[in-house]
Amino acid sequence: MKIMKRVAMTVMALMLVLGTAGADTLSLNGTVEAGVTVPVYAPIGGTVDTVSVEQGMRVSAGETLFSYRTEKTYASEDGTVAGVFAKAGDDAEKVTEKYGADLYIEGMTIYSVSASISKAYNAAETTIVHTGETVYLVCRTDAKRFGTGVITAVDGSNYTVLVTEGNFIVGDSVTLFRDSAYTEKLRIGRGNIARVNPTAVTGTGAVVSVAVKDGDTVKRGDLLMETLSGTFEGYEMTGTSVKAEEEGVIVSVAAEAGAAVNKGDIVIQMAPVSGMRVEAAVTADDRQALKAGDKVLIELEADESISYEGTVRYIAEMPEEGTEEVTYKAVIDFTPDGNVYFGMPVVVTTPEAAE
Repeated sequence: MKIMKRVAMTVMALMLVLGTAGADTLSLNGTVEAGVTVPVYAPIGGTVDTVSVEQGMRVSAGETLFSYRTEKTYASEDGTVAGVFAKAGDDAEKVTEKYGADLYIEGMTIYSVSASISKAYNAAETTIVHTGETVYLVCRTDAKRFGTGVITAVDGSNYTVLVTEGNFIVGDSVTLFRDSAYTEKLRIGRGNIARVNPTAVTGTGAVVSVAVKDGDTVKRGDLLMETLSGTFEGYEMTGTSVKAEEEGVIVSVAAEAGAAVNKGDIVIQMAPVSGMRVEAAVTADDRQALKAGDKVLIELEADESISYEGTVRYIAEMPEEGTEEVTYKAVIDFTPDGNVYFGMPVVVTTPEAAE
């Protein structure tokens, strides 16, 4: 009889425990919320060219958010790139300060002549020269070195000639004529052959890209480099686009095409998917049955077959405002996947004590 009595008491105790466990099991309605929003700053000042996202759009890591409109520098003449000192990320003006230019172009014209009419034939028409006039040159010490040029500047009795054709040596003393036969009565002066300096190409702001390399042949109008106003100051940027660093949803967009932005301006606000969390309302009575660190089950209201394990991060100490019933906000962390989106309704349950 004593044994039977003990068995009956044990069964009643187990039933009491199981009954209590069922009472402690909670089922809460919640929603998937953005735990944090992350600002996307303008890494450099400039003009926005295109905005690729809109509010509410979901973007992947590496996807373009917006791009800058660059200042483009083109070749002013045909020639050969003689030196490229600037590279992506450099401050174009600092490069110019150090090297004299961001890059140089050696033009097709490589010789010039500093001439004077003091040795011209003594006649009224040979002592006056004109800008744009074609002239003919011959070396005074070697007639095999001759060529053609054009007067580009006149300053009193002195004038400058760019050599367009010919084979000379820097330092050659040449006589200039108005005809290719070198007629004495058409002699208009003498001068010395000098090297034409390469054309210095400069820009302002940060160098985004350089389109040429040393030794390249370029035509007038070819793109040389692109720059943005300001400096990168350590920001690694090899193009004109700013990309998402992680997957997330666009909360707001402050920039628009054609608008100017300053370095550090908040252009876009994003809610990272990694910051997704569930928020649920807990009543004052149920608050005693749930605490930080508890494991819970999160089921999608739209598809109960999909569920996730969650962990209670915290339950607010202060009740929610503006509600008829006293409730407290519970924040639950979990690992989302592609089935989850912000604002999605879910059901949160605590595991049964029997389990």
